[in-house]
Amino acid sequence: MDQRTLALQNRRISIQMERMTDRMLAGMGLTAAQGYLLAFILDHAREGTSLTAIHREFGFSKATLCRVLKYLRENGYVRVETCARDERCKLLFHTEKGARVQESLNRATRQAYRQMYRDFSEEELEELGRLQKKMMENLSAQPGDSAERREDFEESTQTAEAI
Repeated sequence: MDQRTLALQNRRISIQMERMTDRMLAGMGLTAAQGYLLAFILDHAREGTSLTAIHREFGFSKATLCRVLKYLRENGYVRVETCARDERCKLLFHTEKGARVQESLNRATRQAYRQMYRDFSEEELEELGRLQKKMMENLSAQPGDSAERREDFEESTQTAEAI
């Protein structure tokens, strides 16, 4: 199979997964992107999480993150607190409303994974994981990656103000 076809298939898989998750979360008034971010914030409930940590985890642009987080904040799913160690730093925490949808988010995620990986053997999942990790490492090795990470860190406090 040629590399172009593989790249297109990866893109289509991502789009189909997002559409399926959008449908599953629609009843909660959330999109897939909002659900992923809220789940990440819920997973970091104890210590809170930052915009930079979310950016590094998901790779969304800062502008997209600000838009999604603004929706979650304005609709009562998350709250923003100033970090005790550094007033420029903002941490994100879930609200009571955010906590109430956690099980539904988890259920939708498990259902999506079951559907996507149906009929895969454990060996196939291991091999897929190995190959995806290799692709991510190849993509991360691109020139400028470390400079982008420094830029992300430096912009994190400025961008957090927009939330």
